[in-house]
Amino acid sequence: MKLKPGKREQIFPLPVALISTISKNGVRNVAPWSNITPILRPLEEVILASWIKRDTPMNIRETGEFVINIPRAEMEEAVMVCSRNYPPEVDEFEMAGLKTRPSEKVKVPGVEGCIAWAECTLVEEILREKFSLIIGKVVNLEVDDDFFDEEGKMDFEKAKPLSCILGPKGLTFTCPGSTGKSADYSEMFLGGKGS
Repeated sequence: MKLKPGKREQIFPLPVALISTISKNGVRNVAPWSNITPILRPLEEVILASWIKRDTPMNIRETGEFVINIPRAEMEEAVMVCSRNYPPEVDEFEMAGLKTRPSEKVKVPGVEGCIAWAECTLVEEILREKFSLIIGKVVNLEVDDDFFDEEGKMDFEKAKPLSCILGPKGLTFTCPGSTGKSADYSEMFLGGKGS
């Protein structure tokens, strides 16, 4: 079966992140984001895609800061409240009943109750006709110790980071599960060498 353009998004399991920003007038904004990814390893820079006319990219342009918050599977309701198209003067932390978490390197607060918080500064915005790509530098990354070991490895079955799959009339929230197989990075290199 060949999928038409309007249905192609359904093939991608997507992460769910909450991007927190502050407007130049000090209004707090939180928006769910799935079009986001780290730029290679290690997690020094991230890129997110956005329609041009949204509060989140406007706030990032004006202040140069944002926080990527990784919500748990139990936060679906708050994510849906934050997905609504509120006017720019509405505090979305208040609308969703979310508590702020102080950031260390940026003025923008994080979202309390998440698994991880990546504080970011704007590096570059690449503008296209209908969308933009925003590249951010991770200036501070913190995680909830309840879900990570001393080496920084996430217990994802305990943490249940939120993800989703888009459908023709909406989305289905998901979270990762183990297939039972693990592999060392060295297995990707011929001869078993590499880092």
